[in-house]
Amino acid sequence: PVIPYKANAKAPPRFFPKALYRGRARIEQAVGKLKRFKRIALRCEKTATNFASFVALALGFILVKSVHTD
Repeated sequence: PVIPYKANAKAPPRFFPKALYRGRARIEQAVGKLKRFKRIALRCEKTATNFASFVALALGFILVKSVHTD
């Protein structure tokens, strides 16, 4: 998946950093997976420490799920 060019651009850009877009896509996918967890998407936690803890916990669940998928 490639991020499309601007629709009304006169010409596509000459320099296209594929590695940068690949990294950006990975980050967007990770944030999308994190938002599946309701407490993180709604930001129910009052303190930054608790929020960071739930983000770490959710990332742990995502990692375990990705490793143990058949």
